[in-house]
Amino acid sequence: MILSVSFGFIFFIAIIVGSTDDTSENKNNLKKEVVDTSEKNKIPVTESEENIKEETKATNKDTIEYNGISYKIIEVEGGNLSGERLPNVAVDIGYGDRTYWAFTNQYGQLINVVADKVIVQDDSTEPVNADGRYYDDEAKVSGTEQPDLDEGHVIADSLGGVSNAYNITPQNRILNRKGDQAYMEKVIRDAGGCENFVATITYPNTTTQIPSGYKYEYVLNGNSIVDEFDNVNPDTVISNIKSQESNSNESKDTNANEKEGLSAIDTNGNGKVTIAEAKAAGYTMPILSDHWLYKYMDDRDGDGVVGE
Repeated sequence: MILSVSFGFIFFIAIIVGSTDDTSENKNNLKKEVVDTSEKNKIPVTESEENIKEETKATNKDTIEYNGISYKIIEVEGGNLSGERLPNVAVDIGYGDRTYWAFTNQYGQLINVVADKVIVQDDSTEPVNADGRYYDDEAKVSGTEQPDLDEGHVIADSLGGVSNAYNITPQNRILNRKGDQAYMEKVIRDAGGCENFVATITYPNTTTQIPSGYKYEYVLNGNSIVDEFDNVNPDTVISNIKSQESNSNESKDTNANEKEGLSAIDTNGNGKVTIAEAKAAGYTMPILSDHWLYKYMDDRDGDGVVGE
């Protein structure tokens, strides 16, 4: 009788142990299934988001990588008037909580400014002076002392850029105030900002701080925009175009032959007409959507008006 009870007790313990092992295994299986399901339900990263992360990513708190090159991060006060730049560094030139990265090359030349999102200045909440500027003066970068060159912002005050040497280049005064640079800034400002902003600045040699040209790429209301222009007086460009066409007596009204009219205006033959080319040909701004030239011009904000 005692032996029988012992065998029964052992059998009962074996059942309990077996059930516990089965339960543990089931829990492990359930946990694995939950993890696997979570992986399947992850939201995919879009190609554009992945590209942005690849182009600019912080490797640690002291460096940042851009286009495969590592830059040392330094802090420079937004209103610092020194015109000196360090080589191979990155500086955040966004005012307040904005993040706009500026990069220099090995010669201390400012070569790129990038921003995931350009945020327009809010003068109702941000401390700006009567001219709408965060600071009363700009950095004295070498070259800005020339009378025909401004202390030109790569990202303007009105778009949240500061005034130190990492956001300032010596820029032609007319270009900066009423040329393509000014027009680009107005378009972005009127649109309430832009995304995926990349400025590329080029130089004629490795010793000057005066750029030879600018290229701006950005997304405006879902449209990819590329602006590229030389660091020259646009009025001089217009004058040269007029000189080249001084012997042309072709009529410039809307009834003129479009093909002939376009070839006379489109001086570089790329099938597009810039504001400078249109002005040089005798057309006044703005150009409206019902004008025959409109379809050959770049209406960046899509409002049916070019050169407003």
